[in-house]
Amino acid sequence: MAEYIIALDAMGGDNAPDAIVKGAIAALRKYGDVKILLAGPSQRLKPLIDSAEDVRARMELIEADEVIGMDESPMLAVRKKVNSSMVQAVLAVREHRAGAVVSAGSTGALLACGMLRLGRIPGVERPALASAFPGLKKPWLLIDLGANVDCQPKYLAQFGLMGSVYMHSVMGVADPQVGLANIGVEAEKGNKTVREAYALMTAQKSYRFCGNCEARVAPMGEFDVVVADGFAGNIILKYTEGMAEAMMAMLKESLMSSFATKIGAALSKPAFRAFKRRLDYNAYGGAPLLGVEGAVVKAHGSSGEEAICNAVRQARTMLEGGVVERIREGLAGLESV
Repeated sequence: MAEYIIALDAMGGDNAPDAIVKGAIAALRKYGDVKILLAGPSQRLKPLIDSAEDVRARMELIEADEVIGMDESPMLAVRKKVNSSMVQAVLAVREHRAGAVVSAGSTGALLACGMLRLGRIPGVERPALASAFPGLKKPWLLIDLGANVDCQPKYLAQFGLMGSVYMHSVMGVADPQVGLANIGVEAEKGNKTVREAYALMTAQKSYRFCGNCEARVAPMGEFDVVVADGFAGNIILKYTEGMAEAMMAMLKESLMSSFATKIGAALSKPAFRAFKRRLDYNAYGGAPLLGVEGAVVKAHGSSGEEAICNAVRQARTMLEGGVVERIREGLAGLESV
């Protein structure tokens, strides 16, 4: 049986280290083929893991007595704080002691760490951050979320490949449909970069490109992957998160507006609970950083036990599906365009 070794930044995120360690223990109990390396100060982590006797043998500590804060300069912190929990977790992947890394710490620092400590897959121009979202018909992946604000057309074409590989290998989509975020569906729409990317994505044979995708169509689940530069992608991400919160708040306000609506709300509680569950980021685990030499998962900063457990599952599936290797293979088809 294959063993999947995952390095976990135990000190990253708002709820570290308790929720991180609890999530790790939950994942180990769920997946018997996973081993976890916890990076952080051993004096804080050892008491948290010693009580989990049933899975303790599959946990190992990596001593790291520094933490990269959310307000620190990402590049500077990654260079200076070599003994931070995040850097040490990433170094475990570079040194082949682990195959994947999960962190709920600073997004910027993890991006910098992936680039500096792991490096790009040969042929990848720019690694990209992606995230799965719930859709009306099916989940969909948005790539890039903000790692690359200014993009060249070939970057976007590569994002399509990386997103397609991820959806196939991790999310189990047989033949992912890839769309390009644009202001209209016609090929001539958009700025120069998007129009040139459209031509490149149409010509390649490494993945299934299905044309332009307007932002209003993305949540419907018509596409499995939506490609955007980091500027547009981050705006779509933030607006989607804000709209989901606003809709939930408005719905709650309406349901509590009268005695009759309160009765209706009580009767419909199971349906509302299921609806809220579909919108919960905890179920998706985290955002993969695609294009670097290793499986990297950025968990939400406020991740609790469940989210960390799912992020470990996500990293495990990336290793099982050979995401890095499949991206490397798919690049050959793009380079001929």
